Amino acid sequence: MYLTQGLHRSLQIHPDRIATTFRGRHRTYREIHARVSRMASGLRNLGMSDNDRVGILALNADRYIELMLSIWWGGGVINPVNIRWSVPEILYSLDDCDTRILFVDDNYLSMAEAIGASAKCPPLMIHMGEGTTPAGMLSFEQLIADNAPMQDLNRGGGDIASIMYTGGTTGRPKGVIQTHLNLWSSAISRLAGQSIGEGASVLHVAPMFHIASLGRVILQLVAGQPHVILPAFDVLAVLQTIERERVVEMVLVPTMLQALITHPDFARYDLSSLRRLSYGASPITAPLLELALERLPGVAFIHGYGMTETSLISNNGPESHSAEGIASGRIRSAGRSVMGVSVRIVDEDYNEVPRHTIGEIQVMGANVMSGYWNRPKESAHALSGGWLNTGDGGYLDEEGYLFIVDRLKDMIVSGGENIYSAEVENALASHAAVGSCAVIGVPSERWGESVHAIIVLKPGVDASDSDIIEHCRQRIAGYKCPKSVAFVDSLPLSAAGKVLKRDLRESYCRGVS
Repeated sequence: MYLTQGLHRSLQIHPDRIATTFRGRHRTYREIHARVSRMASGLRNLGMSDNDRVGILALNADRYIELMLSIWWGGGVINPVNIRWSVPEILYSLDDCDTRILFVDDNYLSMAEAIGASAKCPPLMIHMGEGTTPAGMLSFEQLIADNAPMQDLNRGGGDIASIMYTGGTTGRPKGVIQTHLNLWSSAISRLAGQSIGEGASVLHVAPMFHIASLGRVILQLVAGQPHVILPAFDVLAVLQTIERERVVEMVLVPTMLQALITHPDFARYDLSSLRRLSYGASPITAPLLELALERLPGVAFIHGYGMTETSLISNNGPESHSAEGIASGRIRSAGRSVMGVSVRIVDEDYNEVPRHTIGEIQVMGANVMSGYWNRPKESAHALSGGWLNTGDGGYLDEEGYLFIVDRLKDMIVSGGENIYSAEVENALASHAAVGSCAVIGVPSERWGESVHAIIVLKPGVDASDSDIIEHCRQRIAGYKCPKSVAFVDSLPLSAAGKVLKRDLRESYCRGVS
């Protein structure tokens, strides 16, 4: 139950198997083992102690995987930084968990300079890109070359492996504490339910700071199988890579899947090696799923449901994507809980409700986080009686299939990213012309959902859509900013003075019907 164990096993049983393929560079498990043991030694010599946090601000790469293993090998904790965040948001996450070492690739060097100038305790910067190492930064490759290998510290079980920041209803991201057991058990649960096949390569295109992609990386490491890596999602690069590398499986969010199967050159590429396609992270429309099944015949589709606090919760496998599954309606479910994970539906008093009754989804298992970093009250609220309160609404049918009907939290899922309305509302409220505001998610063909702002202006003050959106861009990541803005005279309020967002959603639907 430690996350480097798969590397040790691979070194023992197939050391010369290709472990990673990235931009024409191939490394075997033997090579990865040697590099990881040296990088871990380098990190310890730089002052990384047990449980120290190390940040990674980078696109996907073979070095990203090597670095994660090195940090765990040396007893540290990874802080995978959201590459879509603004500098203030990144600074908050680094300062919040006292991240003293930060690895940065070529794409984010300009951010590194701003981070170093503004962090409470400027982290030691290490360049992990392909270009020349900038002045004032250490080199990833030099750190490997200059240090002798060290023995794995074999930290595992309840030791912290990762702190991943996720949006919070208070407007500040929360650091989700995941142990080695949490992440390892989630990978084992997936493997127990669906074997991936010996030597099966997986294509990583979703960002590795995201739990869906990180979880798939860990699963592949545990199984000792090949990783094929692209820096980011690009349709042509994905098609070319599947054909060239004979990729067997990949994980996509619905927006990526749509871009892939509707690309004009889709039919020109040989995708016959592809056997499984996992999707999740945001809702998928029925027409898109039908088109995907039509254009990728012979590919087994798997819908995964999870969250940062749990990694994988349930899988809806190929059986639900068959003609029978479509006819029964179970293709629209989130599937059944994976092995080792318990799911139940409860009412407001946490009493379990009958099947087909909507309530809050609760989860229990070794995959569930140990809590939020330095947030004891929020941790206690989320983890009650051994169960995690997901904040998602749903029901179970008579055979244990989970159907998600709503998000009890005011969360918007756009392009696979979670966006919390309170955070956007905080940015909106800081505009001089905004008297009050509310943010909801509205349907989007491209993103699944997009952010829609409803604003009451202060008396005698004016503002335009573009003014509001640009104001937000200066404060939060671009993907969180409103895509549309409506100005109204008042917001619907409950007797307690809370904005009735359900009424706003209904009003929006009437307006576009």
